[in-house]
Amino acid sequence: MAKEPEVKEADGAPTAEGAEVKKKGGIKRLLGNKLVIGGLALLLLGGGGGAGWFFFMKKPAAVDPTAEAAKAQKKTGFVEMKEMMINIAGAQPGERQNFIKMKVALEIADAKLAPDIQPLLPRVEDMFQVYLRELRPADLEGSAGTFRLKEELLRRVNMAVHPAKVDAVLFKELLVQ
Repeated sequence: MAKEPEVKEADGAPTAEGAEVKKKGGIKRLLGNKLVIGGLALLLLGGGGGAGWFFFMKKPAAVDPTAEAAKAQKKTGFVEMKEMMINIAGAQPGERQNFIKMKVALEIADAKLAPDIQPLLPRVEDMFQVYLRELRPADLEGSAGTFRLKEELLRRVNMAVHPAKVDAVLFKELLVQ
């Protein structure tokens, strides 16, 4: 918008006409701002109402029975490992040797994968033994030590049985002596 020239008297003060011109421009500007603000408010209310209807009033989609059947067929499976007794590091010469005795089950998402994992159990046992022989009794203290052991064993199991995937290592028996 172009600014209207201000009409001034000889001493430099604006005339009464110039003041009226200024007021009209101000009123037009104020009305223009109100219209813009009103339009934005109407747009926000309309958008909010539409979003509310979409999320709260829309009927949920029909459930696909084939998807439900597929979920029902997948059952969690468990692969039992044989009991292991391993001597662990940390004993000084002349002290008694420390042992860990454990029995583990491997949890898998689909029981149909158990035959794929079963032939790989010797590799899993080997990885367990190599790792466990380097542990010290202090590494297994408390629930945090047991949790770290479980996480490390899970990582090693998944490396050994790749491309199959084991979801969890479950301790059936864990004894540190």
